[in-house]
Amino acid sequence: MQEEMSSPIEKKKEKVFMREFFRKAGKAIYDYGLINDGDKILVGVSGGKDSLALLEVLALRARDPKYRYTVMAAHIAVKDVAYEVDGEYIKQLCDRLGVEVVFRVIDAEVREDSGKPACFVCSWNRRKALFEIAREHGCQKLALGHHRDDAVESLLMSMMFNGTIASMPPKLSMFGGSFTLIRPFIYLTNEETVRYAQYRGFRKQKKNCPYEQATNRDAVGKLLKQMETFSPHVRNNLFAAMKNIQEEYLP
Repeated sequence: MQEEMSSPIEKKKEKVFMREFFRKAGKAIYDYGLINDGDKILVGVSGGKDSLALLEVLALRARDPKYRYTVMAAHIAVKDVAYEVDGEYIKQLCDRLGVEVVFRVIDAEVREDSGKPACFVCSWNRRKALFEIAREHGCQKLALGHHRDDAVESLLMSMMFNGTIASMPPKLSMFGGSFTLIRPFIYLTNEETVRYAQYRGFRKQKKNCPYEQATNRDAVGKLLKQMETFSPHVRNNLFAAMKNIQEEYLP
C-alpha cells in the first residue's frame, strides 16, 4: 500500500528531474552557442551512461520544430582493449530515436612498451576514428558526453601532472574552424547523469575497460571526494574558477 501511495510522488520527482536535466543541457547549448540551425551533429556513443544520455537528449530535442539540426551516432569498438558493449542495444536505442548509427572497429595500438598511458592512446585513436566518420557523413560537429565533473578532474590533472591550467572546453574549434567539438553536458554532474540513466533504464556495458581504474583520472576523482569532506562545494568552485581567472594575482 505504501509503495502504491509513493508511486505518484516518485513519478513527479522524476518528471521534475528530467525537466531540469534538459534545461541544463539547453542552457549550456545556449550559453556557449553549441548548436546552430542546419548543423549535422555526430554523437560519439561509447555505450556508457553519459554518451547514451547525450544521444537521447540531443535526438529528442531535435524533434522540436524550433531546433533545426540533425543527429547521427557512432560507436568505435577497439580490438586490442578488452571491454565490450551491447551493440544491439545501442542499435535499438538509435532505431527508437530515429537516429542513423555507424559502427566501426579499430586497433587502438595499445602497447605495454610504448611508454604512453593506455587510456591516452586508446582515446586518441577512437577520437581520430570519430573525426573520420564525421567527415565521411558531412557532420560539422562532434558531441561528446563529458560533464562538469569530467572538466573539473581534467583541470586538476592538467595542473598536477602537466603544470598547465587547461580542461575540457564546452566548445572547441578545430581544423582551421571547419569543425567543432561540443560538450552539451558541461553544466551537469556525474550524479545527475547516473540518475538519468537509472530513470531511463540504460543497460550497462557488458565488460568494463581493464585500464579505467588504474588512471590518474580515477585517483583525482578520489582526491576530489576527500576535498569535499572539508569543502562541500569544491567541484562547483573549481568549475567556476575556470571562468574567474584573476591574472593580476598570478605570476
